[in-house]
Amino acid sequence: MNPKAEDRVPVLIVGGSLVGLSASLFLGRLGVRHVLVEKHAGTSRHPRGRGNNVRTMELYRVAGAERRIREAASVLADNHGILQARSLTGDDQEWLFRHIDPGGGLAKFSPSGWCLCSQNDLEPVLLTCARELGGDLRFSTELMTCDQDADGVTAVVKDRNTGEHTTLRADYLIAADGPRSPVRERLGIGQKGPGDLFHNVSITFRAPELADAVGDRRFIACYLTNPEADGALLPVDNRAEWVFHAPWHPDRGESLEDFDDERCIDHIRRATGVPGMAVEITGKAPWHAAERVAERYAAGRIFLAGDAAHEMSPTGAFGSNTGIQDAHNLAWKLATVLDGAADPALLDTYEEERRPVAEVTSARASARSAEHSHPGYDPAPGGGGGRQRGVLTVALGYCYPRGAVLGADTDLPVVPEQMRLTGEPGTRAPHLWLRADGERRSTLDLYERSFVLLTGTEDGKIWRAAAENTAARWSARLDHYRVGTGADADLVPDEGVDWAEAHGTAPDGAVLVRPDGFVAWRAEGRVADPEGALREVLGGLLRRA
Repeated sequence: MNPKAEDRVPVLIVGGSLVGLSASLFLGRLGVRHVLVEKHAGTSRHPRGRGNNVRTMELYRVAGAERRIREAASVLADNHGILQARSLTGDDQEWLFRHIDPGGGLAKFSPSGWCLCSQNDLEPVLLTCARELGGDLRFSTELMTCDQDADGVTAVVKDRNTGEHTTLRADYLIAADGPRSPVRERLGIGQKGPGDLFHNVSITFRAPELADAVGDRRFIACYLTNPEADGALLPVDNRAEWVFHAPWHPDRGESLEDFDDERCIDHIRRATGVPGMAVEITGKAPWHAAERVAERYAAGRIFLAGDAAHEMSPTGAFGSNTGIQDAHNLAWKLATVLDGAADPALLDTYEEERRPVAEVTSARASARSAEHSHPGYDPAPGGGGGRQRGVLTVALGYCYPRGAVLGADTDLPVVPEQMRLTGEPGTRAPHLWLRADGERRSTLDLYERSFVLLTGTEDGKIWRAAAENTAARWSARLDHYRVGTGADADLVPDEGVDWAEAHGTAPDGAVLVRPDGFVAWRAEGRVADPEGALREVLGGLLRRA
């Protein structure tokens, strides 16, 4: 049947977990109408996927959701580090790391920070924020079929409560439908990588007595290494609610049915070293750690994001964060194309930029599981890959040597050995504190709905005219800010901060930043023809010149 007018939408999102909800939030912030369908009746009820890294929290900050997320996560705000112990009551204990930002050095790189917010607490916040922006989010709604042609995607969805089928017509589809992605399977997109790494059963339980055994050790997770009862213990409220990840070995013939309450209770007691402890099992959910990356991130007008595009070991919480950042990268590009400012070829840069990041990050996640001897993970000899780049460098320092950038060093590794947030094209723009209209803001707060041109005040009027004329020429969103201390300055850096030096340019140079906060282009000194240069640069980025 032909779709009705009200069933036409620019973007259809399939999947309403962290990545799909984040895509809805980001698209809503950019004014892009969309529909999200999720086959489950509501958001996740299981406490999992709790580590939100600094880059993810920067994105939520700019999207106006960070404060609510931190409020939802307040109960775990003082939990830090990963403890490894034979039991909670013995002397054989070691902190794998005690603090994620021990010296407070992160503040020089970011206005935000890490946040420990479990998926069951985070998803409702994202859902509320997305709906406040007008998002049409439909739970208990399952994608049945999707077909595409040169002009769009036709999808049939089913209301699982009523059985009613509806046809939707979208310009583009984002498949955030999980590691077993039916959309990816329909498209015939394969995956590469080692595959399954290990399997766990995640057990939620109540045990008020356990808080006494834990004491004042406020960990993110504790890896318990009793060879007869190993696993990972995670606090939910630091008091009575807990999660235990028990190794599961289906390759040895174990089934989920083998994990009955009696076995789980006995395992938890022996692992923690608290025999006779009262334990009430409240839930169980299997999960699989794997390392796989899709061979392609797109087919025509359909794009993969999150676990549909890549699977990663949970150590380091790289998987969900990489997926959320996928959604952010794709959202601004879809918005720019749908606005008519960019040629659809801009969307090709989504895979060009994000797939290499996933390849490097998934390998790092597996290596970190080996470094930490994650319960249940028994890598092949040499499979851990040795110690690699730090978590912060992977989370925040990754770059795009190719894609919607001009002048990037194509020989740069996707994840460098050291942090290099100094204004190079393809890297996340530097964080600086400045004042605008009496309000203190980070430079990162400027980057969301438009390209942003930063210049000094000396040639500010020339650049302002160039920016206005270039924006009109390409019908693109482009804001210009003069940075300095004079009367003509739009942004005034904190005392002692040199904006040009921080961005690797001269006071008479210029830096163009994308809506996602990555540097698109940099002029390291005075430009003879600002308007001509800017017109050529933006036209190239938008794939129109």
